Amino acid sequence: MAQSAPVNIAEVMSRGGRPAGSRREVKIIDTTLRDGHQSLWATRMRTSQMLDMVEEFDAAGFEHVDLVAPIQFDVAVRYLKEDPWERVRLMHRHAPNTTFRALIRSKNLATFDFLPDDVIAAWVDRLVANGFREIGAFDGLNDVDNISAALLRAKSLGAETFGAVSFCESPVHTDELFVAKAQELIEKADVDRIMLKDAGGLLTPDRIRTLVPALKAVIGDRPLEVHTHSLTGLAPLVCLEAVELGADSLHTSIAPLAMGNGQPSTQSIVRDLRALGYTVNVDDEKIAAISSKLLKITEEEADKPAGVAAEYNGLHYMHQTPGGMLSNFKSQLEAAGLADRFDELMLEVARVRAELAYPIMITPFAQHVGTQAVMNVMSGERYKVVPNEVKKYALGYYGKPLAPLDPDALEKILSNGSANIASEPAPIPPMMPSLQERYPDEDIDLWLLRAQFAGTQVDDMKRVRAEGGAPAEKRMPTLDLITSLYDSTPAGRQVLRSGDLQITLDKGDN
Repeated sequence: MAQSAPVNIAEVMSRGGRPAGSRREVKIIDTTLRDGHQSLWATRMRTSQMLDMVEEFDAAGFEHVDLVAPIQFDVAVRYLKEDPWERVRLMHRHAPNTTFRALIRSKNLATFDFLPDDVIAAWVDRLVANGFREIGAFDGLNDVDNISAALLRAKSLGAETFGAVSFCESPVHTDELFVAKAQELIEKADVDRIMLKDAGGLLTPDRIRTLVPALKAVIGDRPLEVHTHSLTGLAPLVCLEAVELGADSLHTSIAPLAMGNGQPSTQSIVRDLRALGYTVNVDDEKIAAISSKLLKITEEEADKPAGVAAEYNGLHYMHQTPGGMLSNFKSQLEAAGLADRFDELMLEVARVRAELAYPIMITPFAQHVGTQAVMNVMSGERYKVVPNEVKKYALGYYGKPLAPLDPDALEKILSNGSANIASEPAPIPPMMPSLQERYPDEDIDLWLLRAQFAGTQVDDMKRVRAEGGAPAEKRMPTLDLITSLYDSTPAGRQVLRSGDLQITLDKGDN
């Protein structure tokens, strides 16, 4: 396939900012209420804050408004002590003109291990029952078999569906692979749209010039939407180049909840698209009103900063760690007195990722790779301690890796990982009947939360809500906890949870 020519801004401006054939409409999918605060505010936007600006969102003219993925349910339950299903219902009630979208993460939802099929099916049913008419799914290994059933079920219930082609850079992640995965999503899941999902902010204008035309050539009249992050400062150029090559919709977030770890800002992208001659039917005044409310939050709450444009960082292409994990690593290393080892850890992340056959650095695989790298650096002996999730990944519990694992690393993982993990995953028994039996006075929405959140987390949320409030958050530096346990505990199993990170260690007698 011939490579498309890059945008020549000088030539564009010489034509009055209107390149030939570019008067078509480009649609905007807003990510402020989902990925925007996930990337910059650790998913801590509260339902009350969303409701304060919901009328402006309803009148802003976005094609869709991205509202939830499983992490929004996770943080709402465990940290904000809010009922995420109530949030979903309230937002739909107060924005009747808006198409909100929900994103499903493989068969994990908000857990690390796969959930049974009856939970996934019930999750899709309840998304539709609670108002969603735009539902998509992604898988970190681009294993379409892990998401096709959920997408087909959503479509059978009347929802429009989108399938994500998850992007990263590696020797195995070629344009040919991504095209094949888009075709597979169409053939196996009959999706209505294709989403090019670049959670790591790795796309460049050069890569877009080959990838977008290749995808457009095989998806027919299905819309192609582009989702990227501003981690290297290239995202605005990537978005504009993608549109010049035929992309139909762009994912953006409203500044100040944009840039940095998040998406490009809606205001800047819309301005530049119009300058290039495209039609963008969004209401600038409504967007400005939302922006003012977001700015007020950044001024009043220290843990909710405004996004700042990032400088280009070539090291990012080596480790490909998402922005949220990068900031988490930095704070944890500082808390453990290991701030001077940040670069060493990032290099180890890159090395582990290569040995594990280049999994895309999105949840849960970013956590798997990052945790193994931390353990390698801490112990001084690589793969001496292997989290259960890393051994499960190596054995195919989460889907088939796209290439063989490094033989030496695989041997150590299998030898040093827990002996309790079977060489092949067993069928997962249904869970919904037992939840219904244990909690007969609750409804299916609460059962689905209990399927994902262990211990008393759902009960704690219910209690706090019954008492009329939520307590202040308590944060625990994960790396500090790992360091302490590693140094002080004898052999045995330790299970750690912090934020969206779960680590299970079976430590042998070394």
